[in-house]
Order: sequence, then structure tokens, then C-alpha cells
Amino acid sequence: MSSPQPSVSQPSVSIVVPVRNEADNIVPLIEEIGAALDGRWAYEIIYVNDGSTDATGERLGAVMKQRDNLRQLRHAKSGGQSAAVRSGVRAARGAIVATLDGDGQNNPAFLPDLIAAVENGSRVGLAAGQRVGRKDTGFKKFQSRVANGVRNAILKDGTRDTGCGLKAFRREVFLMMPYFDGLHRFLPALVRREGYEIAYVDVIDRPRRSGVSNYGFFDRLWIGIMDLVGVWWLIRRKKPTPDVTEVQA
Repeated sequence: MSSPQPSVSQPSVSIVVPVRNEADNIVPLIEEIGAALDGRWAYEIIYVNDGSTDATGERLGAVMKQRDNLRQLRHAKSGGQSAAVRSGVRAARGAIVATLDGDGQNNPAFLPDLIAAVENGSRVGLAAGQRVGRKDTGFKKFQSRVANGVRNAILKDGTRDTGCGLKAFRREVFLMMPYFDGLHRFLPALVRREGYEIAYVDVIDRPRRSGVSNYGFFDRLWIGIMDLVGVWWLIRRKKPTPDVTEVQA
């Protein structure tokens, strides 16, 4: 483990990692995040412990004694990935938030490119990782292609891979979004709905380090379809936001 990190009173970037039962992946991933970001941004790491029943909480607690910029939020019971991401974003102190999955498949080495894409683009609301060299099973990759194809055909969000956990976005833009379970899969369409641009960054996928997947991809087919219809309706009902000026006395 690296030497103790200085306290971050006002980070410019918050890294949100939703996890459920990922005890063995905690320490290696935090070390990789540090290697990618140390000396580049004032940042905090927020792990959202989504009702884990293994030693995830204890492992995080041990690392928190050595890294002052590590925080842990805990859900009393699992609320799902979107709920975990939302809890982390709401607690974040950075103006830019980056997310990644806690299983090690998302390589933190790509975080700087995602953060810079948002930081340097005045109208970029979201930088979305797009996986290449997927390491999932053939069936899961097939599910992903079908779900992405159907979603893109209906929403026309121009995104080939919304399931990648590596993302960076402006916190204020995320908090504009209507919250629902599955929100994280529709961020490109909803960010465009608010008038912001999307930046895309190719990221190299890798196998998970240990354990099994806790968050499936569109494994609840009918709920996924209902969400898709709901987002389509939201986009169609959006009207341009009027310019507002305050009239002085």
C-alpha cells in the first residue's frame, strides 16, 4: 500500500465506485486509481458499498486509515448500480465526477482522458468510455450488442456502448437527470436532452480480477424495455429551455 495521502479539503474531481461483494478487488483497484491520478488533480474516491455481505466494508475501512481522500458510503440493503452511482454523485464534492466498476474490468489508466475531455470541453457534459476487446462471455457480448442496437435505433444517442462503467461528467449535469433504476445506461441520451455534447474515449476492457458479476446488463428484459420507452417519451417532451435574465429595479 502506498504512503498515507494528504487530506483533500476541496477536490476538483470525485471518483465514484459502486460495489457489492467485491472485497478482493478493493485494494488493487484503489492503488491503480492512485497511480492514474496522483499529482494530476485534487481528487477524492467515494466507494458506495451497496449492501455487501462479504468483507468489502472491512477492507475499505482498513484502506481509509491510510488514504484520507477515500470515503465509504453504505446502503443498508442493495439498491442496484444506478442507486449506488446516484448516492455517490450526491455526496461528491468535485465539480467533475468519474465512475468505474469495482470489479477491476475497468482500467483506471483511462480516467485522465475521460476527465480531461470534460474539463477541456465547455459544452461537454459527459465523456463516455467505449469498450474495445471485450472480455465478457460470448452470450453477454451478444446481449450487449442487441441492447445497444435497439437503444440507439430508438433514442439515436450516437453511442455504441452505454454499459461501460468508465464515464466522466459534470456533477451539475447529472443532477439535472430524472432518477430511475437503470439511469446510468441512458446517460448519453439524457445528457443530449439537456443540450450538452458527448465525448467518446475508447477504453480497453480486461477480465475481472476475482468474484462474480453482481450487476447484470439488461438482464431484466421487460424493465429495460419500459425504461427505454420512458426515456424516449422524456426526449420527445423536452422543450428548449428559455434564456433567463433577472430584471433589476
